[in-house]
Amino acid sequence: MTAGASISVVVPAFRAEALLPRVLAPLMAMQARGEVAEVIVVDDRSPDRTAEVARSMGARVMTTPQNGGPGLARNLAAREATGDVLWFVDSDVIAWDDGAEKVRAAFADPEVAAVFGSYDSAPDGQHWFSRYKNLMHRFYHQTAQRDAQTFWAGCGAVRKDVFLRIGGFDVETYRVPSIEDIELGYRIRRSGGRIAVDPTLLGKHLKVWTPKGALHTDIFRRALPWSRLMIAREGVHNDLNTSHGEKAKAVIAGLLILSILALPFAPGVWPATLGLAAVAIAANWRFASFMHAHGGLAFAGATLAYHQFYYVYSAAAFVWCLFEYHVLGVKNRLHVP
Repeated sequence: MTAGASISVVVPAFRAEALLPRVLAPLMAMQARGEVAEVIVVDDRSPDRTAEVARSMGARVMTTPQNGGPGLARNLAAREATGDVLWFVDSDVIAWDDGAEKVRAAFADPEVAAVFGSYDSAPDGQHWFSRYKNLMHRFYHQTAQRDAQTFWAGCGAVRKDVFLRIGGFDVETYRVPSIEDIELGYRIRRSGGRIAVDPTLLGKHLKVWTPKGALHTDIFRRALPWSRLMIAREGVHNDLNTSHGEKAKAVIAGLLILSILALPFAPGVWPATLGLAAVAIAANWRFASFMHAHGGLAFAGATLAYHQFYYVYSAAAFVWCLFEYHVLGVKNRLHVP
């Protein structure tokens, strides 16, 4: 074993039979080189050969008592893991070969309680929308402050003693995959731990997004539960998707779309629409340049246009939660069914 903290890799898996050969290959190679102590695959009661494939590749396999989502799977593995550090890798993420080295380097700082990385620039899904979703995630993590308020469990690690002391993932509130890692990050910070962002800790995302699936996930698994958590308990931090700059861009996007909708009824507002479009382009220039570098002009234009819609429905979800909390008096609606 290389000097430094010992690492247990934890891969929660459900119906991952087809993905595991690609996902486990680099992780098992790290174990063979002595860079990680073990690779634990937690089968969440899959109806396919997920457990069999993982076992055949040499991983340590555990099975959840019932199908309970990735949070439950990770909690189960954490209690049995031998490593000082729990490195969570999703079953649709291929960690880069230097991942263990990056994780161990982060924890050389005793103040670091957790670290997470980013998707790489070459996701599997090649449809423009799927690439947009994965590259958007990469953009926010690559440009984030190096100290985060939240955590990301797709390719992120946490000290085992910290994780167990604060109670692991909240699987009662978040019974389906949603913001259980974000909420964990808030508790890590409240416990005094630092969460580092390492943009060089990379993984390839194998998920192929569709507009319908993304819309449902963005609203019901991200925007609504995260807004409720911020409003009821955590406050709105200047971090990642909730930074001050992102809030300003959401306001610009909302005004732009309202002006577009008004055009058929008030054609005279077109100068305002053009002005707002110019402001939106300027405000999102860094994002548009990033997308242009990864897909060209047409791709940048399509992603920038959809991104305005993304801002609007995300902001609308937050406004609804404010109304729900302050007007309707719904104070404790954190549960995600």
